[in-house]
Amino acid sequence: MSLHQSSGRWRLGLGLSLLTVLMWGILPIALAVTLQALDVYTVIWFRFLVSFVLLFGYLGISGKLPKLKQLRSASGKLLAIATLFLAMNYFLFMQGLALTSPANAEVLIQLATLLLGLGGLVIFHERYRLYQWIGVSVLICGYFLFFREQLTNLITAQNTYILGSILIVLGAAAWAIYALAQKQLLQSLSSASIMLIIYGGCALLFTPLASVKSIFTLDALRSGMLIFCALNTLIAYGAFAESLEHWEASRVSAVLALAPIVTLISVAVVSAIAPDLIPPERFTFLGILGAGLVVTGSVAIALGKSD
Repeated sequence: MSLHQSSGRWRLGLGLSLLTVLMWGILPIALAVTLQALDVYTVIWFRFLVSFVLLFGYLGISGKLPKLKQLRSASGKLLAIATLFLAMNYFLFMQGLALTSPANAEVLIQLATLLLGLGGLVIFHERYRLYQWIGVSVLICGYFLFFREQLTNLITAQNTYILGSILIVLGAAAWAIYALAQKQLLQSLSSASIMLIIYGGCALLFTPLASVKSIFTLDALRSGMLIFCALNTLIAYGAFAESLEHWEASRVSAVLALAPIVTLISVAVVSAIAPDLIPPERFTFLGILGAGLVVTGSVAIALGKSD
């Protein structure tokens, strides 16, 4: 089986990756507000359903809906894998989040981007130079410093906390499998066509768990946040999927490692403006140093030239 090759338009791939980082970085704030009134499964179902409907409408109007011939040429197994494992990622992460802390979940889910990078190296035969491997080491050290307290909590945790952490790690692995399947599917389908099928499939999977009536009880603020979460899913995953068309998975994963920093900066800004809405995060010197190392390592990996 031939493997997908990036288009080589790395600037476009970088730009799309940065857009994904921005969207995923601010998403937890909207989710935190929305989850004050809705259960996690209803939120997930709504995000996938709205994304499917909007993308279907756009592709239909522009005449770009996937043809039956195109769908037949695509791997049904890969489409099923991508859909199932993205749904598993959402399910496992939300279940794990209920048993652990948001800060701990934030660090553990970053294993997803590291696994995606390693998958790009192993499966798609991408290559790093020496200083890019040094960048990987710097990035990992940065995360250890940045999430030092959460890692300490994990080591000294109770059984429930550990179980939640295991579920999040499994969720990270599921996401990496989805992302690698998504990249290979670009051999036969456009990124938009792939995401249309995945959105629809995931919406169906979460339909039995959703409480649709509860959506109509939301106030204006939380209704707006829910709609933003759905649009965020459409834009972020669309940009991510397209970035894999133009750039190596290992480079994309390095840029995505910046998302938690965007999250914490966004939380700091929002909590300063509306402290009753989002509680503030406290930064230590080691945390700031770790953030700097994460940025440095990501830049070294992402912008380094291939062998």
